[in-house]
Amino acid sequence: MKNIRMEITASKRLQSIGAYAFAEVDKEVEKLKAMGITPIDFGVGDPTVPTPDVVRKATQKGITLRKSSGYPSYIGASEFRQAIAQWIQKRFGVQMDPATEISSTIGSKEAVFNFPEGIVNPGDYVIIPTPGYPPYTRGTLFAEGIPYYVPLLSENKFLIDLNSIPEEICKKAKILWINYPNSPSGAIAPLSYLKEIVEFGKKYNIIIASDEAYSEIFFGEPPHSILEITKDGVIVFNSFSKRSAMTCYRVGWVAGDKRIVDIFKKVKTNIDSGTATFIQDGAIAALSDETHVEKMRAEYKVKRDLLVDAFHRIKLPDCTPEATIYLWQKVPDGMTSVVFAQKLLSPEIAIVTTPGAWISDKTANGLNPGEGYVRFALVPSIKDTREAARRIKKILPKAL
Repeated sequence: MKNIRMEITASKRLQSIGAYAFAEVDKEVEKLKAMGITPIDFGVGDPTVPTPDVVRKATQKGITLRKSSGYPSYIGASEFRQAIAQWIQKRFGVQMDPATEISSTIGSKEAVFNFPEGIVNPGDYVIIPTPGYPPYTRGTLFAEGIPYYVPLLSENKFLIDLNSIPEEICKKAKILWINYPNSPSGAIAPLSYLKEIVEFGKKYNIIIASDEAYSEIFFGEPPHSILEITKDGVIVFNSFSKRSAMTCYRVGWVAGDKRIVDIFKKVKTNIDSGTATFIQDGAIAALSDETHVEKMRAEYKVKRDLLVDAFHRIKLPDCTPEATIYLWQKVPDGMTSVVFAQKLLSPEIAIVTTPGAWISDKTANGLNPGEGYVRFALVPSIKDTREAARRIKKILPKAL
């Protein structure tokens, strides 16, 4: 028999999407490292501080406690869901039923990606902010839905302009994704705006999917949750990754309308498994402690202010974020986001960022609202951020 090499072809669904933007950032980092240069990496939003002691100790204890626990619950241990309900009550003043209105998740990414599978039929629209988290789009496409992108613009304070969405799209849409505090702009949505979002959803029978992963990283007044307006027609996604530097742990939750949470649970049960129960033990400990969160907020603010000042010194527009771990910096006039990011990547500067165009999708009229910006994830140490600020002030102007 001849040694015939079989043909392997990816599905059309997979072929329809490009490379994951943050994987492209990693490639640029590797290029610098190959040159013997260790860059200061503001590219991917992965906290570099150690996971808090209180979390690590509870997780270690949980490994022994759960030594014969078997498979974890798909929807989370009852004590974990109870802890989430108590935290939501304390933080937002909203009562949740842990048995019916909350489910654990393996972080936010799998939940965001898989959620449309339970709601969207082929040809249904999903309204998605851009720039935005890539799984909003990828999950829609894998569910055979159609993304409709709404640009987040500085003139609208990076809030979705609901009036700009065509009536025919509204009537065909099943989900509207919102993300406040917003990645990458750092904008916070006022309570009055969240009320408008809820009214919009009810008017058109659209589920509001609110990604609140950055709800605890803020620099002024605490942001609101859409749950403060209503649970009806709403589902919230949250995570421990940014709040408690638990990106490695893969644990989070959804909360909201029982009918929607029921659908999510059915999808989850058929697609994946539960987060390890000993990790849930660590997450419960994280929710019981606000001291480490306050400390992280303070450190992010120091890093934010160092970079904001550096860009102010070289006469770039002020882009001070209200919240999140990101700086959404406008680039010099007449320069693309990719070119500006490349200048920052020059060996003498060696600062890694994410070009805004890479994490934005073109709208119906061809606008890429991420063009003209670069995103800094404030994850390097304060020491490294201070050095990056020095390079921006002293070296970058020579390259512009």
